[in-house]
Amino acid sequence: MNKAKLLKYIILGVVAALLATFFFNKKETPQGHPRDYAEIAASGVIHASTEYNSISFYVDGDTLSGFHYDLIKAFARDHKLKVTISPEMSFDQRLEGLAEGKFDVIAYGLLAISELKDSLLLTTPIVLSKQVLVQRKATSDTDSLYIKSQLDLAGKTLHVVKGSPSILRIHNLGNEIGDTIYIKEVDKYGSEQLISLVAHGDIDYAVCDENIASAVVDSMPQIDINTAISFTQFYSWAVSKQSPVLLDSLNTWLERFKMEKEFKEIYEKYYK
Repeated sequence: MNKAKLLKYIILGVVAALLATFFFNKKETPQGHPRDYAEIAASGVIHASTEYNSISFYVDGDTLSGFHYDLIKAFARDHKLKVTISPEMSFDQRLEGLAEGKFDVIAYGLLAISELKDSLLLTTPIVLSKQVLVQRKATSDTDSLYIKSQLDLAGKTLHVVKGSPSILRIHNLGNEIGDTIYIKEVDKYGSEQLISLVAHGDIDYAVCDENIASAVVDSMPQIDINTAISFTQFYSWAVSKQSPVLLDSLNTWLERFKMEKEFKEIYEKYYK
């Protein structure tokens, strides 16, 4: 991978920060507490956070695109709301923003696991995916860095986005193989930047969502994403536990919208 390609992905974090500043309407001051649907409807604006990457939300020329962006935009349209998008690369910062009322919804695929359900309200499942190991392809049959199976992860260090739900899965996987798998949490970059760091040789292994990895693997032919870290699981959006009516509104809309042609078109645009 050339340095220009690496630079493209490394600066995504900077781009995301600038986009957050641009798209978050300063006149819409965060309330300091999570809002439920009545308060959102009264303001006429729903605040959403997502990750800046090739699936969720990105800028294509002068057009804003992304699966989760298109989906939350459709929800806002159908409920006569405006939507502001705050790209946030840090998973922990998304959770903090939700708790502080800066965001009303995390419009990003979250693993529907019980640990998240203890602190968040998760919507009805939106997509299916799994966590995969990102590594470089083997350079020879004796390449000691190449992971052939989950058992080879013993003693290895896996890089993940800070606060990622995949951390729990990695810990469980360590118990399953009877050895320690080390975890390095990265708070500066999102999944695509971690993939590019692996491709460039700055780190050896990362774990990220298969959908995101599949979206960029064609531009990084040295990358291997064939080792699964988790089973295929449901991914959902999240709202605060103080926003049950918002959850009901999202669920009612999602259940209907997923049956419509528009959802199929959005899904196939980004996942096919």
